[in-house]
Amino acid sequence: MTLLQRLPELLWNALLYELSLYRSLARWLARRPDVPAAATPIGYSQIVAPMLWLWIFGSTVEVIVVEVVLRHLEQPWADAIRVPLLVLGIWGVVWMLGMLASYRVRPHLLTDAELHVRSGARTWLTVPLAAVEGTRTVEHEVPGVIRSLHVDGALALVGAGSRTNLELVLTRPTTLATSKGEVLVSRVGIWVDDPREIAAQIRPLLSARR
Repeated sequence: MTLLQRLPELLWNALLYELSLYRSLARWLARRPDVPAAATPIGYSQIVAPMLWLWIFGSTVEVIVVEVVLRHLEQPWADAIRVPLLVLGIWGVVWMLGMLASYRVRPHLLTDAELHVRSGARTWLTVPLAAVEGTRTVEHEVPGVIRSLHVDGALALVGAGSRTNLELVLTRPTTLATSKGEVLVSRVGIWVDDPREIAAQIRPLLSARR
């Protein structure tokens, strides 16, 4: 399938992602994280939050500086581009705030039956605890700058900041549901804020299901 043929699908996914960011921002402002009552949230935002705050601060300063400069330029072209640049700049800042919010309001979810792994606004992967043999703290790099879900043979990676630090070892190759469709893997790498604590939290649930 060519890029032109895939363009409608790409545009639709981009729109859904955009709306997901605004929904996450609204939840963040309302202090209503996307966490069901029966689930335990597991945070993973600490690795990306400093970088995103830096981008947000820099972009906000840039918007203000450009606005001030253009207001003081007595040129017809300055007035013509000032409002579009202001709108574009504000949109960029809101977009990044939505991205930060998506990491905060959509943590991983741990229940008695499964671990629902998330990354940002729309990436997810579900691991049944009955299929998990054990956990280990090991780091992986996720290829690409913006990719959150990557499958390399029998290893699935759901990263934050292009990294993972906790690996779930499955009892056998298992088909898992993800935001990109089903994958057949035997290991799953994820990023959590405190891998040792989370590993200790998961182990009793594994023992209870054996």
